[in-house]
Amino acid sequence: MIRALFLIAMLALVLASFIGFSSAYTVSETEQVIITQFGKPVGDPISDAGLHFKIPFIQELTRIEKRILEWDGRPTEMPTKDKTYIVVDTFGRWRIRDAKQFFLRLRDERSAQSRLDDILGSETRNAIAKHELIEVIRTTKDRQPDQDTTLVDAPGNIGMLYPITMGRAKIEAEIFSKAADKVTDFGIELLDVRFKRINYNDSVRERIFERMISERQQIAERFRSEGAGEAAKIMGKSERDLLRIESEAYKTVQEIRGVADAKASEIYAGAYNQNKESVAFYEFIMTMESYQKMLDQESTLILTTGSDIFKFLKKVDQPIDDDTVK
Repeated sequence: MIRALFLIAMLALVLASFIGFSSAYTVSETEQVIITQFGKPVGDPISDAGLHFKIPFIQELTRIEKRILEWDGRPTEMPTKDKTYIVVDTFGRWRIRDAKQFFLRLRDERSAQSRLDDILGSETRNAIAKHELIEVIRTTKDRQPDQDTTLVDAPGNIGMLYPITMGRAKIEAEIFSKAADKVTDFGIELLDVRFKRINYNDSVRERIFERMISERQQIAERFRSEGAGEAAKIMGKSERDLLRIESEAYKTVQEIRGVADAKASEIYAGAYNQNKESVAFYEFIMTMESYQKMLDQESTLILTTGSDIFKFLKKVDQPIDDDTVK
């Protein structure tokens, strides 16, 4: 009898311990708990950390994250307003604000990630399609870019900077505001949405590179033409300066030569007046040298009798009747 009572007491103790462990549960600081009974939530979510109790075997626990969660969108190709296709990669941060609503609409984080993909992806495509590419690339509209001053007057649209009305930051804010209103129905609070990376697709990238090369070639050709014009100006100026210098030099030479000839004539006249015999001998020598340069076996001269060159050829004691001698 005593043994039977002992066994019954032990069984009761084990059963009570099992029921106690089944009814007790703990909640950590990083989570909140939804109690469900037959698949439906019972009461409000429990977010206070510590030891709590539930009805064993009937009620079940669903633990829901209370911390900030990540959303990492897939890189998606989409067109801008100017029909330029780009690959946009976005990311965001969110958390579960209403655990009960979240449980009723989505159940778990995997479903929430899928729904965020749909909502944020759709809003991103809509925002990109409404704005020019420069709006998506540039951070803010107030930032003034550095502009090459040499390209301000370039032909075409080289160096042209299109006006920016919004900028990337406001586009991100637009996506955030529209998506945040939609995810509140699922018990989600959207904290932030940002562009991670924006790239051209392969076909657009090739066209962009070709356009960049073409613009650089136009700029180089412009610089070459301007350089050729400056070179022509410099060459023309140098030629004018050269002609001016040569003209002035020729004028100076002629002036010096005239002064020298006048000085030589003056010296010659003075020497002639001082020593007539020396002058006559010099004149004879110079005439003989002239004969040597002018005459050879095939030369013929026709001279008048009054020529200075002829006077050394005629005989002094023989008169010459003819006016010319051959």
